[in-house]
Order: sequence, then C-alpha cells, then structure tokens
Amino acid sequence: MKFTLPSYLPPDFSGRILAAAQPARFETVTQAGVAPKGYHATSIFPEYFQVEKGRWILAENSRMDCAAVLESDRSISVKELRRLEIGDRVACGRRENGEEGMLVHAQAFELRENWSDKFVFRSHLTRETSFSIDYDELYALLDHERDHGFILWVLGPAVVFDQDARKAFVRLIQRGYAQGLLAGNALATHDLEGALYGTALGQEIYSKKRAALGHYNHLDTLNRIRGLGSIESAVSSGLIQDGIMHAVIGNRIPYVLAGSIRDDGPLPEVIADVCQAQDRMRDLAQKATTVIALATQLHAIATGNMVPCYHVEPGGRVRPVYFYVVDMSEFAVSKLADRGSLTVRSILTNVQDFVVTVERGLRRDP
Repeated sequence: MKFTLPSYLPPDFSGRILAAAQPARFETVTQAGVAPKGYHATSIFPEYFQVEKGRWILAENSRMDCAAVLESDRSISVKELRRLEIGDRVACGRRENGEEGMLVHAQAFELRENWSDKFVFRSHLTRETSFSIDYDELYALLDHERDHGFILWVLGPAVVFDQDARKAFVRLIQRGYAQGLLAGNALATHDLEGALYGTALGQEIYSKKRAALGHYNHLDTLNRIRGLGSIESAVSSGLIQDGIMHAVIGNRIPYVLAGSIRDDGPLPEVIADVCQAQDRMRDLAQKATTVIALATQLHAIATGNMVPCYHVEPGGRVRPVYFYVVDMSEFAVSKLADRGSLTVRSILTNVQDFVVTVERGLRRDP
C-alpha cells in the first residue's frame, strides 16, 4: 500500500461570513497564570485569528484547552493558562465560526469515509472489529514518517513484559522508526529489570515463570541504577547491555519519563514535578507527526491533549498528525476520544502482539 500525505484545504476567507468578520478581540492578562474573562480555549483543529482586518493568522504549535496569545510580531502563540504572563494579550470570545475573528477549521483534511446509513451492523469499535487495513495503512505511514516525519511512541510497561515484543521494539528503534519516546517510571524500570534479571515484576519475560524472590528484582534494579546516578551511566558502564532504554540512549532518541504518585524509586531520569514533566512532554509532542500510544491510558490521554490534528512544517506547509492508540480494552481506546482527541485511530489488541506484528510487517516486501 502506497502512502500519500493528504493535502491541506485552507479556509475560504472571501466567503460572506469571514469577509465581513471583525478582527479578533484580545484582552490583556492582569494576573499571572489567569486568563481574562471570556477567553477563547483552543482545540485540536487548525485555528485562525484575524489580527487585523483581512489578515488571518494560523496558530502554530497548538494544543487543546490553551489560550491564544497575540505576540508583538502579530503571530499567534498557544500557551497553557498556567504559563500566561502579565501583559500577554489573549484572544477572547466563544464563537468559533469566524464571526468574532476566530475560526476553528475542522474540515482541514479529507477524513476517512464514514457510513451514513441510519441502521448498520458493527458500527462501533469492538474486539470483533477487523484491523487488517489499519495495519497496512500503518506500515505505509511509518515507512513515510521514518524519512519525512517525527514518530513519537507513548509506551506502557506491558511492552517490555514479553521477550519478543521487547526485542521487536528495539529493532524498530534501530531501523529508524522512533524519533521520540514518552513513558513513565514503570516502562523504564521493568525494561532495565529485563536487562539485569530477565524478568518484569519478578516474572521471566519469556517463560512467565516466577523467579525466586523475584518481587525484589525491580527494587534491586532501581537501587543499582540510582547508585550509578542515571540510566545513561548504567548503559555507558556496560551494566545495561540490551533493551529499549539501551537502544534509546545508544541511538540518541530523546525521551521523557514522567513520574506519578505511585512510583517506586523512581529512576534518576524520572521527572517528579508534574508541570515540568508536562513541559518536557510537550517539547516532543509539538514535533510529532505520528503518535502511537501503547497500553498506557493516562499517558495516552496526556499526550492526546498536547497534540493537535495538524503540524506546520518549515516553509509553512500544513500536514495532518496521525494518532494511534492500541489497547486490548475497549474502554481504554474510547477514553481518548471522550477527552477531546477526536481524530485518534484505535486498534484493539494485545500490545505485545501489536509490536511484534508491526515490526514484522515493516520487514515485508513492498
């Protein structure tokens, strides 16, 4: 299957409503971290702001649930409310069809054809849904993105609970199918545990047998890595000789490990400050042109909130951002859409099988 990047369909600003619209209203922030009354909240879609009559500006590097700020050079930046500073000029108004100088452009790309029948069978995603075409489209997309995009993976620890999946993901990294990684303490901890003891949470990652005193393995892993000061020191010293973190560090793939209240340890690189972790995650998320989230509901939702449905490339070309979420739980894959990431594509399967299948599929003959 050949991949073709969809064309961007810009708005027609000569239409009656947009041509008659007044410039957007911008109010000044008077209290740091607090938006003016009636502020406009951004969405996942491309949004245009008429900064002066006839001049509509696309907000770049956007994300949902943020404020649009008019900069001194008349560009639009998108800021989380907590990052607003006194003097920032924030777009205000709640009408999004252009009447108030703000346009949410929801039909920017040609979307997959949907059924329009009033009654159909199998209209909802379930475990019985077929995904053959989704895999073929994903292979074509990843082949394109490896050379022309930024593939961001969001991983839950289940990826390293299986020997074949762990090895397959390492091969994906080595072959250039990962440009960034977002995860938590657990993914890195159990990957490193696999490197040191061949287990994850004390269970052998191939045989699934319980190791003697295996419940100590992840704690001993954390203790040894913390003693060395960092994961990178453990890799450079030769203590860690395989696995995902070994491949990420060896191939200089940028990564963010965001902590949570339940973390053991945590590992030295884990960012415990939630706002700092969010900022670091967004640094990678705003580069992403394809995101694939595997068995990590909270990290998937967090990333989905940071990633719009479009990306502005150097030179100004606007292209879509592809977002896949993979889980064996129907609830988990639908949760992302419930949180506003309406363009997400879902695949219902065991993520260990998914990783192995994708890696094999990318080795197929064209």
